[in-house]
Amino acid sequence: QVQLVESGGGLVQAGGSLRLSCAASGRTFSSYAMGWFRQAPGKEREFVAAISVSGGRTSYADSVKGRFTISRDNAKNTVYLQMNSLRQEDTASYYCAARRITIATMVSQYDYWGQGTQVTVSS
Repeated sequence: QVQLVESGGGLVQAGGSLRLSCAASGRTFSSYAMGWFRQAPGKEREFVAAISVSGGRTSYADSVKGRFTISRDNAKNTVYLQMNSLRQEDTASYYCAARRITIATMVSQYDYWGQGTQVTVSS
């Protein structure tokens, strides 16, 4: 069982940056691949980024590639999402998720979810 708590969301102007954090409970964090997803009002939840258990492999949605960076610190049981050059279309609730072992990009492939943190990008 893994419990996830996101933080770091807020209001930022277009072109600005935010760093989201996701703190995980439990002693087996290093055996979980982690992902970030987002959901805007009226839209389905979509993949943003994912990272392997060791951090050596990452995957990004095309819409955020080159602007967002996912990383993890297994000693701190935390995964991060550094978001740069933010755009209004990045406005959404951001969720972190965990699944055993292998990296994945689909919502249905993740077993554990946080409660989300809101990111709002103004013009």
